[in-house]
Amino acid sequence: MANAAFLGVEVAGGVAFGSLALFADAAHMISDVVALAMAYAALRIALRPPTERHTYGFGRTEVLVAEANGVLLLASAAVIVYEAIRRLGNPEPITAGGVLVIGVVGLLVNGGSAWVVGRNAHGNLNMRGALWHLASDALGSLAVIAAGIGAAVFDTDRIDSIASLFIAVLIVGGAWRLLREATRVLLEAVPADLDAATVRQALCDERGVDAVHHLHLWTSGSEHAALSAHVVLGGEMSLHAAQLRAGELKRMLDERFGIDHATLEVECHACVDDEVHTSENEHQH
Repeated sequence: MANAAFLGVEVAGGVAFGSLALFADAAHMISDVVALAMAYAALRIALRPPTERHTYGFGRTEVLVAEANGVLLLASAAVIVYEAIRRLGNPEPITAGGVLVIGVVGLLVNGGSAWVVGRNAHGNLNMRGALWHLASDALGSLAVIAAGIGAAVFDTDRIDSIASLFIAVLIVGGAWRLLREATRVLLEAVPADLDAATVRQALCDERGVDAVHHLHLWTSGSEHAALSAHVVLGGEMSLHAAQLRAGELKRMLDERFGIDHATLEVECHACVDDEVHTSENEHQH
């Protein structure tokens, strides 16, 4: 909430004090506000059950929104760069004191939020991502402060445009990561924190597993890893025993790799149940 409120302060300050750096930092902060809104929306969407048409549910809605957000961020960066270059050739006066005050307040807001999130970021990928966004916002606030000091001390308004270019670079970097991760999910690539060969070897190393083939790893929503594979079990066992073994393998995948949705097609050299079924059919004929 603090970041969303300060976003409005930066936009108002940009208008009142004529600072492009404040506008640029506000555009950068939009990504964080949108990211938090998307997280809340994803929580609400996750409550909706799958339907006959959407059997996987609606988890990837946030991925589509992330793609759109990335494109909008790139567009905003392009506008900022164009305006900053124009102002470098024809600098416009800014109100240094107001810009400096807002920059300091922004540094306090973003730094405080980063400190709060950082206390709970260990071992949580989403929280670490939020921490990175807040840290980059703090860097943007430092650029705004530099613009205010430059205008106040050195009486040069060009620093405002230079600071805006720096913030635009931060926006492009965040947008690129956002688009890359969203596209990776939509293309059903292997999650960035997993290695298919390592997961396959872990399955092969389990007791009673002779081979693993047709292994697929992807992300079912925005972050939940999913797996499907054919697992060949050695020796003769009943279908019930094979299913119990598959359950043990799924628990291993969840505990070791965080794969909470695994579909294993169990194959046996000779399933006892199948032999009995065949024998009974032959006896009836």
